[in-house]
Amino acid sequence: MEPLSLLGPIDALFADVIEYVVFALVLVNMGTRWWAYRDYRKQARSDEYDEELDRNVLHEVSNVVLVLGSFYLLTLHHHAGIVLSTLVLGLFLTDFFEFEAKEVELRQDERLSSPKGSMTASFVVFLYAGYISLFYIIEPLWNSVV
Repeated sequence: MEPLSLLGPIDALFADVIEYVVFALVLVNMGTRWWAYRDYRKQARSDEYDEELDRNVLHEVSNVVLVLGSFYLLTLHHHAGIVLSTLVLGLFLTDFFEFEAKEVELRQDERLSSPKGSMTASFVVFLYAGYISLFYIIEPLWNSVV
């Protein structure tokens, strides 16, 4: 255990698997994003929602857990954690503003557009989380080249 660990014995348990946990959280977040978009389309088609949409609670919880997971990664692996935390916070903000844009589209009786910005940001987070968690697969090739 490192003397500067934040949570002591918990850090010793999760230090080796936190990258995989964060990668799984990214995949879950991508799934809940799809689920939320499907839910927003259903709400837009119904007559009950004229002015505003209800947020998808599962997706919002997934966003918060992903942010907290990336912050915890920051305490264990500083460089990877700061990069991933920055990307995840960007994803969080993109989700927030895309939801507001969907409400504007609903108020103007337009068809809801697909979440292009958040899907792109989500894909960038997926690529980096995959890189830090699955690097061991390409490490021999990488070390022979570099």
